[in-house]
Amino acid sequence: MEGEEAAAEIEQELTSLGETLTIRQRPSQGLSFQLWPAATSLVSLLDRDPDRVLTSLGRGRSPRLRILELGSGTGLVGIAAAALLGGDVVLTDMGHVLDNLRFNVEVNAGAVAARGGAAVVRRLEWGREEDLAVEEEVDLVLASDVVYHEHLFDPLLTTLRRLVVGRAVLVMAHLRRWKKDAVFFRKARKAFHVSVLHADPPPPGARLGVVVYRFAPRDG
Repeated sequence: MEGEEAAAEIEQELTSLGETLTIRQRPSQGLSFQLWPAATSLVSLLDRDPDRVLTSLGRGRSPRLRILELGSGTGLVGIAAAALLGGDVVLTDMGHVLDNLRFNVEVNAGAVAARGGAAVVRRLEWGREEDLAVEEEVDLVLASDVVYHEHLFDPLLTTLRRLVVGRAVLVMAHLRRWKKDAVFFRKARKAFHVSVLHADPPPPGARLGVVVYRFAPRDG
């Protein structure tokens, strides 16, 4: 009963597919078990205008998209990407998050398979060499609301430098909350070309909306 009381489900419509994803949250277990605004904004962009993301990849991408999501949390973005883009998606996060992440992947397997997509779950702790060593080359890295704790900026950037290479790009949705976020972007611009792909208007009562960024390697 305690586990049931701690869980909360949300539904996310994928209008372009006529599908609805069901995502289990467990707010009492921490930040990684909750859905955050940048995730829903990124899913809405993928649903409404997937070409905005696909054309940002440029030439030379794989015939079947290879996608990796960082800090997947509840998995909404990665699962939606697998369904909407029909590619092979690897959803990653820390070890204690993976059981709930796998649950959400399994619940939504039908929606993912309907367009020929595939989704698997894997541990990837930012900056951890053992986790990075097993990752294969990808076309697209996805992330949402991953810039929050300052002590994670450098591990995250280490991971991005390993994954966003060659023709790969990162598409990252971010809602600025702290002035210190600027530190991450200042460091990121030394390694990547950073541009704005899309910006949501601020919601009522807020000064800022979610911004979706594109990161491309400077040597690419």
